[in-house]
Amino acid sequence: MAFTQSDIDRLKRAIATGTKSCEIEGQTVTYRSLAEMRDILSMMERDVSGPSTQSRVSKIAFRGT
Repeated sequence: MAFTQSDIDRLKRAIATGTKSCEIEGQTVTYRSLAEMRDILSMMERDVSGPSTQSRVSKIAFRGT
């Protein structure tokens, strides 16, 4: 399921107004709790932003004895 920024905006508006239902990808979705809505919002934001642009770099140094 590919989310859009519009889907994220709709969910944010629902959270802000205390509404537990909103339309996502043409379907009405009713959430059980605010916590569930926040979890889904986080997932949607990760999906839309794509893979992380940060990379982890490690340096290893070996010293002779």
